[in-house]
Amino acid sequence: MVEQQDQGGETLRFEAEVAKLLSLMVHSVYSNRDVFLRELISNAADACEKLRMKALQQPDLLGDDPDFKIVLSADKDGGTLSIADNGIGMDRTELVENLGTIARSGTKAFLDGMTGGDGSALIGQFGVGFYSAFMVASSVEVVSRPAGSDEAWRWWSDGAGTFQLEPVPLEEAPARGTRVLLTLTDEAKTYAEQATIERVVAEYSAHVPVPIVLRIGGDGVGEKSLADGSALWRKAKSAVETSEYNEFYGHVSGQYDEPAVTIHYKAEGRHEYSVLLFVPSMKPFDLFDPERRGRVKLYVRRVYITDEADILPGWLRFVRGVIDSEDLPLNLSREMLQKNPILDAIGKGVTNRILSDLDKLAEKEAETFEKVWEAFGAVIKEGLYEDAERRDGIYKIARFRTTKGDGWRSLADYVADLRPNQTAIYYALGDDLDAIKASPQLEGFARRGIEVLLLADPVDAFWVRTALGFDGKPFQSVTQGSAELDKIPVAEGEAETDAASESAIGTLAALFQQALGERVSAVRASSRLTTSPVCLVAGAGGPDRQLEKILSAQNQTMPRGAPVLELNPGHALIKGLAEKAAAGGHAEVLEDAAVLLYGEARILDGEAPENAADHVARVGRLLTAALG
Repeated sequence: MVEQQDQGGETLRFEAEVAKLLSLMVHSVYSNRDVFLRELISNAADACEKLRMKALQQPDLLGDDPDFKIVLSADKDGGTLSIADNGIGMDRTELVENLGTIARSGTKAFLDGMTGGDGSALIGQFGVGFYSAFMVASSVEVVSRPAGSDEAWRWWSDGAGTFQLEPVPLEEAPARGTRVLLTLTDEAKTYAEQATIERVVAEYSAHVPVPIVLRIGGDGVGEKSLADGSALWRKAKSAVETSEYNEFYGHVSGQYDEPAVTIHYKAEGRHEYSVLLFVPSMKPFDLFDPERRGRVKLYVRRVYITDEADILPGWLRFVRGVIDSEDLPLNLSREMLQKNPILDAIGKGVTNRILSDLDKLAEKEAETFEKVWEAFGAVIKEGLYEDAERRDGIYKIARFRTTKGDGWRSLADYVADLRPNQTAIYYALGDDLDAIKASPQLEGFARRGIEVLLLADPVDAFWVRTALGFDGKPFQSVTQGSAELDKIPVAEGEAETDAASESAIGTLAALFQQALGERVSAVRASSRLTTSPVCLVAGAGGPDRQLEKILSAQNQTMPRGAPVLELNPGHALIKGLAEKAAAGGHAEVLEDAAVLLYGEARILDGEAPENAADHVARVGRLLTAALG
C-alpha cells in the first residue's frame, strides 16, 4: 500500500506479518545476535550463484567483472557495516516482493514459535534471515542494480512498519548486485570491529562458495580475505575438520543444530560426482510440507544449478547438502532436470549410500541412530509405501515401539523373539501410543506373550497395507480378521480362563447379530480378549479400522465397512448374558445389552456411540431394572 510519493520515491507499508516480525526483531533481545551476519552473507552468496548460472546463457551479464565476491565494509567510527555482492541484483518489483512481503509459508510458524526461548536459533529455518538485520541496526539501506540493467533502486527502513523506495543514480549504485548498509545501534557497534567480524565469519560463513573480503575504515582502505570460496565438498574427507563440516552444514541447511550424520564422498565410474550431505539432528520446520520438496543443492562442475531438483526421493527430504556432478550439461532446464537419466542414476546411487550409512550408524552408534529415527522415522517410513525397490533396505533400519518394553525394536529383533507357532508379525494402529496400548484387542496377545508393533504415525496405516512381510512373515493387524491365537500357548504364569460354553456363546452371538442388524457384519467369540467384554475388529478382506478413520477424516470416498463385534467368552458379563440367552426369554434385556456393548466397543475404539440419546436411555433402563 503506497503511503506517500515524492519525486519518484515512495513509502510503502510492510505486509502485516513482516511488520510483526520486524517489531519482534527491533524490540526483542536475543542471546546470539551474530546470526544476522550469516544470513546476509548467505543471501549475497545465493545472489552470486544465481548470476553464475544465468551467465552460462548470457555471458555478457558479467561484463568485465567475471569473478564473484562478497565485500564486507566496516566503519567503526561511523557505526556502519555493509555487505555487498556482485551477484544478480534486484529490480524495484523484486525489492518489494523480497523485502516487503514474506513469500515462504514458514513465517507464521516462525512467529508462533517465538514464544519464549532463544528465538534467534529459529531465524534461519524460516526464510526470514534478512529481517534479522534489525536485531543490530537502527536502519537498513539496500541499494541494488540487476545485472545488465541501467536502473538501480534504493530500499530503506527503520523497521517501524514502513519502507521507502526510490530510484538512485547509477554512480551511487553497485555496477551490479546488491549493497546492504546497516546503521548499527549503540549496543551493536562491536559488529563494525574487525575482530568481531572475523570471528563471526569464521564461525558461520567460512565455507560459502563465494570469496569474502573485509574492508576496514570509512575510506575503504585495507582489505583482508576472510574466506576463499573453495568448495568444501571437493576436498578429501581426510582434509576436512569436524568444525568445518558443522560450519558448512549451517550454511546449506539454515539451521543451528549440529548434523547427526555427515556423508562425504566422491563417486567415480560411469558417472562422476561429489557428495556432501547431512542428516540434521533437529527437524526442519518444513518437514511435513505437502509439497515434500528436497533441499539438496545441485552443482555442475562447481556451478550452482538449483536447489529444487528432485534428486532424492521425498522420504529423504530432510537431508541437506550439495551434490556436484561432472557429467551433467551446464544448460539444464527444469524439463531436462526432470527427465535426465544421469540425474536419475546419481539420485539412485546417493539414496542407496544414505541408506547404507544409516544402517552402519544403527549398528555402530545405536543411540545416535535412535535420535535420528525419532526425528525422521515417520518420514523415512513413507519409503515403505512408495519405494518398493528399497523397501528391504528401509526394513533394516526401521525401528518401532512395541508392547515389549519402552525402547526401540527392529524387525529383526521382533522375528528373533517369535512365540511358538507364531507365523505373523502383529501390529496395532492408532493415533498415539497410549491409546494403542489401551486397546482391548491387545489383551489376548499380551496373555500369550506375543509382541505387537505399536504404529502411531499416519503413514503406518498405508505402508502395512502394501507390505508383503519381513523375513517370510506377513504383517497382520490385531484389529483385522480372525486372530487365530489358540495355537499359540499362553505365557508362563498366565492361567487358562473359564469360558462360557461354545453353544451358549453361539446363541448369544446370534441374538446380538439380530439386535444390531447392519451395524455389524458379524458377532463371534474372541480369542483376543482377556479383560474387556467386547471389541470391534475389521473383516479379513477389508481395510484396518484405523485406515478407515484416516480416509474418512480426509473426506476420501472409500466407504466404511461394518465391523465385527467380538465377545469375550471368559468375561463374567458375557458368561451371564450367554446363560440368559441359552435359557430363553429376556429379549429386551439382551437387546439393550447388545446395543450398549456395541457402543462400549466404539468408545474403546475412540469413537462415540452411534446414537447417544438411545445409548443413555438403554443405560437408564438397565440401571432401573437392577435397582428393582
